[in-house]
Amino acid sequence: VQLVESGGGLVQPGGSLRLSCEASGFTFSSYHMRWYRQAPGKERELVAHSTSPSGSTNYADSVKGRFTISRDNTKNTVYLQMNSLKPGDTAVYYCNAYYGFRDYWGQGTQVTVSS
Repeated sequence: VQLVESGGGLVQPGGSLRLSCEASGFTFSSYHMRWYRQAPGKERELVAHSTSPSGSTNYADSVKGRFTISRDNTKNTVYLQMNSLKPGDTAVYYCNAYYGFRDYWGQGTQVTVSS
């Protein structure tokens, strides 16, 4: 089982990034997918959630209206489109796949929002 995040980097406030998380080793379409983030000295925070098979989504209040989670089951990939980024969005972003008792994590990708 692997979850590999990509797309992080340094961006100016107000900018955009799209994170990707490519999955392998399990039936991606059956799993709920989540994006978390963890800033230095803070607890890991759930940012966005996509359920399967309904495809319904939920967001933390702090990112609602700015971030969008989506998934492409043909590519075994979940995305996080992040717009209007703020310095407070700086964190390591992790993708998570879960189904029942199965719970898988990626290694994380750093997002830094700074001028």
